[in-house]
Formats: sequence, C-alpha cells, structure tokens
Amino acid sequence: MDARTTETTIPAGNVRLVGDLVVPAGARGIVLFAHGSGSSRHSPRNRMVAEALNRSALATLLVDLLTGAEEEIDDRTGELRFDIGLLTGRLVGIVDWLADGEWLADGEPAGRLPIGLFGASTGAAAALSAAVQRPDQVYAVVSRGGRPDLAGADLRRVRAETLLLVGGLDDEVLRLNNRALADLDAGAELRVVPGASHLFEEPGTLQQVAREAADWFVSHLPG
Repeated sequence: MDARTTETTIPAGNVRLVGDLVVPAGARGIVLFAHGSGSSRHSPRNRMVAEALNRSALATLLVDLLTGAEEEIDDRTGELRFDIGLLTGRLVGIVDWLADGEWLADGEPAGRLPIGLFGASTGAAAALSAAVQRPDQVYAVVSRGGRPDLAGADLRRVRAETLLLVGGLDDEVLRLNNRALADLDAGAELRVVPGASHLFEEPGTLQQVAREAADWFVSHLPG
C-alpha cells in the first residue's frame, strides 16, 4: 500500500496534541480516532482497525486527546478520560484543523476529504458530541465497544450516519448501546459481534470490527 505516514502536532484550543497521520494514495476520506478510557494513539486495537481503513483508501489520524501532563493527572485520578466535554472540545479542534486542509501534501485537493470519526469506550461519546457540533464536516461515526450513552442529550441531535459495534458477551455495554440507539436518528445501526467481549480479544472479532468499520465509512462518506 502506497501511503504517506507522518507524526504531526495539531492545535486544539489552547493545547497542541500529537497524532499519527496515514494518507494512502487516492484517499477518499479521513477517519479521526477518539480512543477510550486509559488508552492512547498507540492502542494495538485501534491501529489494527486503522490499517484496515487505510487498505480501503481511507486516511486515518490517531491522536492522544490528553497532553502528557494531563495523562499524568489522569493516571492518578482517572477523571479526565471521562470528561466528555473536554474530549469533545479537543475533537472539534482537530476536526477544524482537518477541514482546513493545510495538512494535505502538495498536489492533493486541500480541504476535500470528508471526515469520519471512530470512537472507542468514552471516546465514542465525545465523537458523537463532536459530530453534533460540526454537522457540516463530520459525515459518519463508528463506535467500538463505546459508551454513546455518555453523550446525553446530544444523541438526539446527531445527524452523522452512526454505526454502533458491540461484543455479544459485553452485556452491560450492549444494554447501554441499545438504550442509546433509541435516541439516535433512525439511520443509526447497532451490530453485535458474536462471541466478543469488551476488548474484542477473541479470535477474529476485531477483524470483524475492522471490516464493518471500513465498509461503513466507505458507504457513508461522500465522494
């Protein structure tokens, strides 16, 4: 696969965040990853999904939504990873940066790549809330083992095409996703991955997530 890989620094409000950007040749869109509780842009699960998206001609951006200093605080308190407002604000800042198109290489169509969001755990709630704040830029959202319920009242305002992926063995998260689905637009879907627990560690389950996510973004990002 012919792709450009870059570690980049991204302005988001009053902080600068570090991200890993992969842009395949002929990219048809870009997917921004919002990792979940206690994770980072180095998450092997998200990286596996990102590689599948890259093979489907989708650019990917994996970003640490907390700064190094904030990570140290969160390691002690565990509070910031559940601060959906903070995480949403960071995602919105990154979406604005992506929409500007300045990150694209010379010769590529600046600002023309439609944006999708992939959220895991608490990152899913932040992704949905960010989609509400930027409805003209974010076209599709995929949640993996997410907590969309934490988006609260924003659920009823989501217009991005949304796919909720949940492990069949993840009983509590499945219950919460079913409840969230009732508040989402009629175009949203919940798909259960049979035999999968919360982290999709069982053989073949994460690969199914990657396929479902790639198909969803390819089908629902314009262009």
